[in-house]
Amino acid sequence: MSFLPDAAIDQLKDLLGPKGFSMESDVLAAHNAEARGKFEGHAEIILFPASTEEVAKAVAICAAHDIAIVPQGGNTGRCGGAVADSKQVLINLKRMNRVIEIDERDFTATVEAGAILQTIQEAAEKHDLLFPLSLGAEGTCQIGGNLATNAGGLNVIRYGNARDLCLGLEVVLPDGTVWNGLSKLRKDNTGYDLRDLFIGAEGTLGIITKATLKLFAQPKHIATAWIAVPSPECAIDLLALARRHTGDAIAAFELISSFAHDLSVTYLKGLTRPLATKTNWHVLIELTSSRPKDDLETLLVDLLAQAVEIGLATDATLAQSEAQRKNLWAIREGIPEAQGYEGGSIKHDVSVPVSKVAELLKRGMSSADALIPGIRPCPFGHVGDGNIHFNFTQPATMDKQAYLAQWESLNSVIHDIVAELGGSISAEHGIGQLKRDELALRADPVKMRLLKKIKKVLDVENLLNPDKVVSFEHPDH
Repeated sequence: MSFLPDAAIDQLKDLLGPKGFSMESDVLAAHNAEARGKFEGHAEIILFPASTEEVAKAVAICAAHDIAIVPQGGNTGRCGGAVADSKQVLINLKRMNRVIEIDERDFTATVEAGAILQTIQEAAEKHDLLFPLSLGAEGTCQIGGNLATNAGGLNVIRYGNARDLCLGLEVVLPDGTVWNGLSKLRKDNTGYDLRDLFIGAEGTLGIITKATLKLFAQPKHIATAWIAVPSPECAIDLLALARRHTGDAIAAFELISSFAHDLSVTYLKGLTRPLATKTNWHVLIELTSSRPKDDLETLLVDLLAQAVEIGLATDATLAQSEAQRKNLWAIREGIPEAQGYEGGSIKHDVSVPVSKVAELLKRGMSSADALIPGIRPCPFGHVGDGNIHFNFTQPATMDKQAYLAQWESLNSVIHDIVAELGGSISAEHGIGQLKRDELALRADPVKMRLLKKIKKVLDVENLLNPDKVVSFEHPDH
């Protein structure tokens, strides 16, 4: 080890045993590689603790030697929030992966932070219950990372973000002490809500080790439709109509551009086009109900008939089988992968009030084309909660690297519009390193002052995930 003291490494090895750490180049390479490829880590050791006690003791050892720690979940992040340098230690909780309890009376799941999201979903389903957080990476992402970034996903319109789905946490603090905030309480007004400090903090204030999550009745009925709409404005009006018509039975409402749709069905095997109708915009809507008897299909047919009659939709198809439903969702969920086959992609994870989505798209696409003529907009996302993945594919005749060199310039253009519309430059992927400096420039100064004060109070020596989300000077970190 060229940067970390031998005494600290020896203590960590003795604590965790041979299964609890790795300095092997292939293991480190996998965990130093950031999913999107914009950041590269250089950690020379990664820890795999098996219990909260081991996490706490490892943190205490690092604190005693003034070594910074970078917590890492499933390493599916997009903003460089789980990337460590050579002077820092990576800590991954994948060995802490138990679903500790499913409580059928409290409708809760108590889990370790390294539990895979899909594993939690499946454990709940065995008890005829639902954990509704749903992401493209749910087969590999860990719930601790989901909570640390306040992940959103497909069902936010019905169930809320990760923050809304969490009742309690257990957290290891920067000095190695443990806050036991695991609770099943739905109401607790005993002072400041410490739980909300750690959710969305990206491991900069503490390391989440356990969580108590909300569960819901498992849906018994699902109705899914793919709809051709004339414009984003029509999609927004259709959403409002659908909310009133269905009594807020909407679980998901996704807006998809024709370019994004075409990428999926062109590049991904086994997908079929839902509609013969050519349209510039598509909507994927899904209704769910946990009632024993419900006729969501008739409800959805009636909604679509109204939408066509008043000009909000031009064509639609209902999934008549689970295979058809999976095809519709595969088109939507395959867009990020399909983009990669078409060249460079500059991405924006932004949100605006739902009523402003159409304006964001119109102004954003026009401004992007003025900056980079021939750019190909590829917007899609959770329009039901105002979160658009406003991505842009390189012009067909432009060099990929020359295009990607425009990342910050295009970000600035889109984020300016987002700010003017009262939106956020990070809807669900977090801040990490990617947006840290921009957050400092764009956020309310009072907010930034408070964020830095909170960080300094809880992490005096700046040892937990330094220089992510917010930064302050430290001679070594």
